[in-house]
Amino acid sequence: MTEETVKGREVTIRFDASRCIHSRGCVLGHPEVYVPNVQGEWIHPDSANAETVMMTALTCPSGAIRVSRNDGTGDSDTPPVVNIVRVRENGPLAIEAELSIRGERQAAPRATLCRCGQSQNKPFCDGAHASAGFAATGEPATKDFSALEVRNGPVNVQPLPNGPLLVMGNLEIVSGTGRTTDKVTKTALCRCGQSKNKPYCDGSHVATGFQAE
Repeated sequence: MTEETVKGREVTIRFDASRCIHSRGCVLGHPEVYVPNVQGEWIHPDSANAETVMMTALTCPSGAIRVSRNDGTGDSDTPPVVNIVRVRENGPLAIEAELSIRGERQAAPRATLCRCGQSQNKPFCDGAHASAGFAATGEPATKDFSALEVRNGPVNVQPLPNGPLLVMGNLEIVSGTGRTTDKVTKTALCRCGQSKNKPYCDGSHVATGFQAE
């Protein structure tokens, strides 16, 4: 079982282990709510106030944690005001938007997408970049770009067979330190790990024989 649902007095936490990349923001930031390395129950939604628990979902980059208020007044699945994809140093692409992946609407507006080519859970990151020794800057060069007329809205991510991630929708590409490096409505992002122009595709997947659905 990869999904867990734990209901507290005020909020319900949903955790999807298949999306977790172990960024550890939850267990380090709020170990009273997410208790690591224990047998049995490890998620305790009543150990902090509702606002704090909600924030643990809003700061989860992979969308593995989702939180909703039991009275129906709010949840962590509200799409952002500004769509961004953050380029993580030596790691994945962390995207936040009203997401569809392979044409399927995602419940969480956050996901981490593999860019090392080694994940066994493509297009999602599974942490394989660490063991593979993947090296790629989180500070790509700033491009010349124009302001987007609309900064939010639907974003569709379509993994092309044996090729890049084709991304369509209003999107700001942001470095690991928060610098906006590009603004696009359509782009192809490398997921084979071999591009010389990361985070963008440069066709290296063809030369390296990259294979992925």
